[in-house]
Amino acid sequence: MNLPPIVRRHWPLAGLGGGLGAALLWAALAPLGGGSHELLLDVPRGAHASGLAVPAEIRLTRGVRDVLLLRNRDTVPLVFGPVDVAPGREFRLPFEEEGEFAFACPAVIGGLVRVRVLASPDPGWGRLRWRLANLGQVLRYLPLRAPDG
Repeated sequence: MNLPPIVRRHWPLAGLGGGLGAALLWAALAPLGGGSHELLLDVPRGAHASGLAVPAEIRLTRGVRDVLLLRNRDTVPLVFGPVDVAPGREFRLPFEEEGEFAFACPAVIGGLVRVRVLASPDPGWGRLRWRLANLGQVLRYLPLRAPDG
């Protein structure tokens, strides 16, 4: 195999660049979906007293993740807009249309939850941007856990 001298000299960087290019191409063209269409909003025990911290905006994507799963582990009912979720129960709230929705929720700090439903992104730059934004959202709202000791 006759490779150019610059590739032979810098093969680790060339391999890393090729791998990064392949990953970006996959992220832009691979189909979305698979797995659950649910995004969990878990209300832990005692949230009614201290207030539940949620992101400023919950983002859902039609056809990919378009169901908000409300799980109430608290001892009092959870009021979420027109829905009343009893303690120990869960409720699936599907979204079929794009747009922004606001729900009154006294258990949340500020008393309001905003849900934004986006269209499923087309292959190419739109899907790549969607995947990167989704990765940023997941990393930003990772749950904090104390080290086991």
